[in-house]
Amino acid sequence: MAAGKTFYDILGVSKSASDKEIKSAFRKLAQKYHPDAGGDEAKFKEISEAYETLSDEKKRKEYDQMLMFGGMPGAGGAYSGGYGAGAGGGSGFGGGGFGFDGDIDLGDIFSSFFGGGGGFGGRNPNAPHQGNDIQSAVTITFEEAAKGCKKTIDISRVEDCSQCHGTGAAPGSSPKTCPDCQGRGVINVQQRTAFGVMQTQRTCSRCGGKGTIIDKPCTKCGGKGKVRKKTKVDINIPAGIDNRQILNVRGYGDSGINGGPAGDLRVVVNVKPSKDFQRDGYDLWYDKHVSIAQATLGDELRVPTLDGDVKYNMPAGTQPNEVFKLKNKGVQRRGSVGKGDLFVRIIVDIPRNLTQEQKHLIKQFDESYTPSKSSGKEGFFDKFKKK
Repeated sequence: MAAGKTFYDILGVSKSASDKEIKSAFRKLAQKYHPDAGGDEAKFKEISEAYETLSDEKKRKEYDQMLMFGGMPGAGGAYSGGYGAGAGGGSGFGGGGFGFDGDIDLGDIFSSFFGGGGGFGGRNPNAPHQGNDIQSAVTITFEEAAKGCKKTIDISRVEDCSQCHGTGAAPGSSPKTCPDCQGRGVINVQQRTAFGVMQTQRTCSRCGGKGTIIDKPCTKCGGKGKVRKKTKVDINIPAGIDNRQILNVRGYGDSGINGGPAGDLRVVVNVKPSKDFQRDGYDLWYDKHVSIAQATLGDELRVPTLDGDVKYNMPAGTQPNEVFKLKNKGVQRRGSVGKGDLFVRIIVDIPRNLTQEQKHLIKQFDESYTPSKSSGKEGFFDKFKKK
């Protein structure tokens, strides 16, 4: 410890710092100076000693009193008053370890050093790993989405090199076991730290974690064993798929590593809008335009569906925006034999440009028309009286 420096100075906090501020300061410094992160072991021990004292309410109180009366660090960073080892040369932390009270989650700190615990074991870099997923897109018509279809799409994926068959070595040669890691891809390192002797695994710098080295690399892939290739893939799009839904095609992503399975191909399906229908889940909506005479007298209508036109007998007196349903004339349900329904909304077209004779006839009809008293509604042509 530098002469004249207090524990507060070491952690970079004021004497009035809260427990939270002290804890936060220690976290940052521990991550910076931990030996396994390439930091200074002596500095790490110094900040650990400071935190052990200041994080304990009783020890901090006694330490503050000592500072008030001019107490200063002793040899080796030990403080008079029971915080250091004194002349005995002990650790100064009681029992040879760091006396943290459990309010610091050391797992958080270690995760930044070892990648989430890898420093205490880690995964085997030579184990088989699944390849990456890739993404593509396809555009289909509204009818194709409703009924299902088959499409061929272009994709770009990583595959094993055809020349070296994924080994990365030139034809006639083969990868050799790395002499540094003996083919394991990692090297065990034992290091004495403020927390005791810790064993970590580090990626072998000579083979890059592969466990093998290549003297004569493949000229096609440059020793990587992988190449990117453009290819065509046939995909089956199921009936009932909707716009922007994603279709997962297993095994058509990038090839696996160390013999692992290939990733998946994820296809975003874009569906073109229909000129006739609006989709609501598996149901369809269609606006059927009719004349005043048709709505009043009734008529046989032709209604389009996904399977062709059908006939519907519209009853007399059908009102504007009235809706009728055609069962099982909607979209095929995914994974089911059932279908949604088709809802037909009646849109009554009101004529805009009438001749004088047409207007006279309509007025005559309106004058002779008596609506039902129970309905409480105006006559069908009352709107023309106001013009």
